[in-house]
Amino acid sequence: MAAYDCITGTEALRALFRTPSQRALDKEIDHIDDVAADVIAHSPLFILATSDGDRVDISPRGGEPGFVHVLDRTTIAFGDLSGNNRIDSYRNLVAQPRVALLFVIPGLEDSMRVNGRATITTDEGIRRAVRTADRVPNLAIVITVDTCFMHCGKALRRSAVWEPATWPSAADRPSGAEMLKAHSQDPAPVDEIASALETAYQRTLWQPGGTGDEVPSST
Repeated sequence: MAAYDCITGTEALRALFRTPSQRALDKEIDHIDDVAADVIAHSPLFILATSDGDRVDISPRGGEPGFVHVLDRTTIAFGDLSGNNRIDSYRNLVAQPRVALLFVIPGLEDSMRVNGRATITTDEGIRRAVRTADRVPNLAIVITVDTCFMHCGKALRRSAVWEPATWPSAADRPSGAEMLKAHSQDPAPVDEIASALETAYQRTLWQPGGTGDEVPSST
């Protein structure tokens, strides 16, 4: 790649952007208020960002709305469900507890960000507090909230992500099985990989983490 100019200072960076509005500066809070709790209660999906100080990982976490629990005004928690057992995010948390979460509600262009410090626990009381229906997870992730704020909906509006008419057809985009075959160099036919994935999804989707065996959902 050819050499290119890089911005290395915050003053040069700030010069390229408008001054943020006072409302944008004031929207950050240090706790989960009633509105934030309502967002979390309605969100079936959040994106989790973690790092071990070197590698950065990001992964989706999904469940029935309310699967993330507000324990108090500065603490939220969720239980682990079956994934691919790479435990990238959890290994990061053992090394470095700082996390960022982006909560999404289908149909809502605005989202909500939470930053904080996470711990992993096998405490039975916490695990039962974050159970989904009758499913008690093997472990829970407890997050002490540092900041919480609404994230504007411009990106989701530009992407039209909630408008089905803009979605590509199955024939126009790669499938999960095609990605897995290409990246793992699996010699099996795509249809066979797709069938195996679907079988694994059906068998382990709602099981506690650690029991799935080829479900590429949470890391």
